[in-house]
Amino acid sequence: MAFDQPSLKGRALRLLSTREHSRAELERKLQRFEEEPGSLAAALDDLQAKGFISEQRVVESVLNRRAAKLGSGRIRQELQAKGLDPERVAEAVAALRNTELARAQSVWHKKFGSAPLDATEAMRQARFLAARGFGGEVIRRVLKGGAVELPDGD
Repeated sequence: MAFDQPSLKGRALRLLSTREHSRAELERKLQRFEEEPGSLAAALDDLQAKGFISEQRVVESVLNRRAAKLGSGRIRQELQAKGLDPERVAEAVAALRNTELARAQSVWHKKFGSAPLDATEAMRQARFLAARGFGGEVIRRVLKGGAVELPDGD
């Protein structure tokens, strides 16, 4: 029976209750449940008009959850994968650039804590930071500076 299955709007609200989702994410996740063409778009239009779907909240959510651990390159990928407006993604990434070095140093310090002793270790540490989306210049500065820029006693 149709009463056993939640509506598209109900499914969307259930997804939105766990975390912020972009409209594109909701379309991707709910498309298989659409029975009538256009019903999903209508449901999402309604939710967006009521303020349940917000690109700005999605961007803020990703930045709050991920910025402390990831570089701007990786965050840019995550935001783009959510189907957000490219201009909004560019603005968010630009805002992260000011704290990129400090965030990279923090991530590096938690994982390694001491400067690499040889080229092999330096490459391993560089790959670690690169995999988290930090740029080459930031990685070079972190590895060159080591723990010098962090407070003593950590």
